[in-house]
Amino acid sequence: MTKTGNKNWQWLLAGISFAILWPSASTATKVGLTTAQPLVIALVRFALASSIMLFIAHGIQKQRLPKKDEWKQIALYGFLNITVYLGCYVIAMQNITAGIGALAVAINPVFISFLSVFFLKEKLTIPIMIAILICTIGVVCASWPLFGSATVTVSGLLILLFSMLSYSAGAIYFSSKSWNGLSLLTINGWQTLMGGIFLLPVMILFYKSNQNHFTVKFWLSASWLAIPVSIIAVQLWMWLLSINPVRAGLWLFLCPLFGFIIAAWWMGDKIDIFTVIGVLLVITGLLLSKINARKNQVVFD
Repeated sequence: MTKTGNKNWQWLLAGISFAILWPSASTATKVGLTTAQPLVIALVRFALASSIMLFIAHGIQKQRLPKKDEWKQIALYGFLNITVYLGCYVIAMQNITAGIGALAVAINPVFISFLSVFFLKEKLTIPIMIAILICTIGVVCASWPLFGSATVTVSGLLILLFSMLSYSAGAIYFSSKSWNGLSLLTINGWQTLMGGIFLLPVMILFYKSNQNHFTVKFWLSASWLAIPVSIIAVQLWMWLLSINPVRAGLWLFLCPLFGFIIAAWWMGDKIDIFTVIGVLLVITGLLLSKINARKNQVVFD
């Protein structure tokens, strides 16, 4: 097989793997919530992921440590991207189905593009405005039948929205700063660790021992969130971006689809006409948001 053929297969395998692993986080979170409090799951996830990434970065690859202002940048990035975003996300998942969680997470790049207008002085284009509207309608449409059965609540959706805005703000902050050649694995490892440390006092404050059962199901959930999602999916995404950022964005369109398939298979989430229309609307919004998209507008961690 030629080098071109090998690269095509690598691209295809990496893209499909990312599109499956990234939205699987919502289902893994729902599984964990049957055994423990949301912030307990989050803290264990962050501890596992950061330990592995920092061991690889500094113990194996011998990457340098952050210096001076880089520590402050990593701390703020970790606060936005880990403490607030993933902390709120796992709390929201108590009142959101796994499918809706995956659908909402997939539209993060649209919010990043929107916030870039205010923080990076990007031009607000008509496609972005329409994309935000269409994606929002899509999430509401997919959620609509679930309001009556209380599997999705308005408060859950609002917390999820807030978490997505924090993620988008973190991504913009990350792209606007100079990192002086600091490796991505080093940044990810330290921001995950520091974000978890910031969240620790809140977890301790609300910790209830009778609600946490460290069973096999708990450890499988936390380990899946830490390794396949926080490490493997992120590294796959970064590799895809490094090869072709425009084509990489196309894999985002499969995330809502795989997210609902995984949720339906593992959690028994219902798929009906509202789900199908909602997913199609989100995919349409994502497609519109990628028009004239630039590499630094989409950063996954």
